[in-house]
Amino acid sequence: MLIAIPRVLREKLGEEGAKGLVELLNSQAQNNGDSITTFVEEKFERRLSEELAKLREEIYKGQAVMIRWMFVFWVGQIGAMLGILFAFFN
Repeated sequence: MLIAIPRVLREKLGEEGAKGLVELLNSQAQNNGDSITTFVEEKFERRLSEELAKLREEIYKGQAVMIRWMFVFWVGQIGAMLGILFAFFN
């Protein structure tokens, strides 16, 4: 990060003070950037977990509906087969 310290402030602080101020500002900027990155990562992970939970629930519901329809189909198939067998043997 490029920081230009005004000449008046540099004269008051001296070269060592100006360098110290620049280092302080740079470290603060780095810490703020790291904090923001951490916050965004945590928010993204939380949102991702919520969405995955919703997706799992939808998949479970879809599987339950599919099993229910499969059962209805099997019962219908068994009934049809029994009807054909009874008609054939009578």
